[in-house]
Amino acid sequence: MNAIASPQASTLAELRDSGWQSQTVKQEIRANFIRQLAAGDELFPGIVGYDDTVIPEINLALLSGHDMLFLGEKGQAKSRIMRMLTRFLDPWVPYLDHPDLPLHEDPFQPITSLGKRLVRERDPEDLPIAWWPRHQRYAERLSPGTKFADIIGEIDPAKLTGGVSMSAEEALSFGLIPRMHRGIFAMNELPELDDLVQVGLFNILEERDVQIRGYPIRFDLDVMILFSANPSTYNRSGKVIPQLKDRIGSIIQTHYPKEREQGIEILRQEAAIDLDGDYPVQVPYFMYELVEEITHQARQSKYIDHASGVSARFSLANFRTMVASARHRAVLLDERPAVPRISDLGHLYSSSLGKLELDMMGSHQMSERQVLDAVVATAIGTVFQRYVEEHGLGEIGEIFSKGVRVEVGDMLPSSHYAQRLQRVPPVWEKAFEVNAAESDAVRASCVEFVLAGLYSLDRISRSERHGKIEYDFE
Repeated sequence: MNAIASPQASTLAELRDSGWQSQTVKQEIRANFIRQLAAGDELFPGIVGYDDTVIPEINLALLSGHDMLFLGEKGQAKSRIMRMLTRFLDPWVPYLDHPDLPLHEDPFQPITSLGKRLVRERDPEDLPIAWWPRHQRYAERLSPGTKFADIIGEIDPAKLTGGVSMSAEEALSFGLIPRMHRGIFAMNELPELDDLVQVGLFNILEERDVQIRGYPIRFDLDVMILFSANPSTYNRSGKVIPQLKDRIGSIIQTHYPKEREQGIEILRQEAAIDLDGDYPVQVPYFMYELVEEITHQARQSKYIDHASGVSARFSLANFRTMVASARHRAVLLDERPAVPRISDLGHLYSSSLGKLELDMMGSHQMSERQVLDAVVATAIGTVFQRYVEEHGLGEIGEIFSKGVRVEVGDMLPSSHYAQRLQRVPPVWEKAFEVNAAESDAVRASCVEFVLAGLYSLDRISRSERHGKIEYDFE
């Protein structure tokens, strides 16, 4: 970090007296990164599941001063990590404060002709400076539809009309990357970028200069450039020009959570739902497991395009829908707490459809709804089997083996389940680590989970009528 403790200097003379020193943006990031690393700080707060894989590679890239490409499928926190790199910038950096300067010029190392002239000709006591905050030193752009002028620049017709020569620096209108001089710029979905713009990026990565319409106007740009891409398109021939690929310093490969527990941690962290309030929501852990397992099974399904991926946003949207369904029931039936059930998963069509891209070869004639139904059924069976193995839930089947028939549905009162099952066997308490007998709503959720699980194992039969489901032993 620079020697100055706070942005007090307001002129070039005061800045010189303060002891502040120029450094490139990558030197600045490296210095702050090393300081935080040595102090044992949490480098990427909120990023789950990358401690042993992705984060070490980012650390090395930062120490190397590399521009980076984050390569991974959608919903793998690529954009979030890129935005978090601003935490390794200084809180403030000074720049020449002049209305005609198009960039945030380093007061000691200006790169435009106007900036150089101001420093050369103006009295340092009268040359004002201002301070650029960290959060403004990052910009990003989505590749589709991006033009050369958007991120690099263009000749400004209005300036030509005013008499400025076309080959003069003052005739240029700068795009996002030059305006991020001394900052960080990120380009999302790199393979979708037009070839001409890719060539412009190649020039910036190779020479750190800006060349617009072939005019010999060069700037020594100081910018860290980040990219994101999906592996299936990045590795496709012709999508990214080889020269650009060759100039990217480090490729950081991201991935989906390797453990279900990591996915649940992300789900709880990112869901942004208030589970308290007038109608509080209590979510049994197995319902968290089911939501995450649905996403995991979708990522493994032969009916879904693996190249597209299934985003973590799929889990988040489904979780919010499930909680909303439980709370909706609680409000209408005046039940507290609201407890999500398997039947609430029947509303996931609204939050799931459109987020899954079907594999046309694997899905054949199956609709997206049919694929989702298959994924949910597999997820229920997978989670339930683990509970059977760990807690012996097969014992609960005995209570249904005596001709018990149970109707379930997202709008049935919890007391309905209590009436049908007067006796709760002790195994329920062991299985779910809650005393199901204390809460009708929790018991109803547990009952639905067990019934759906037993059905997935072909232990009981199921029939559906008028939106309600009945389970019974044959």
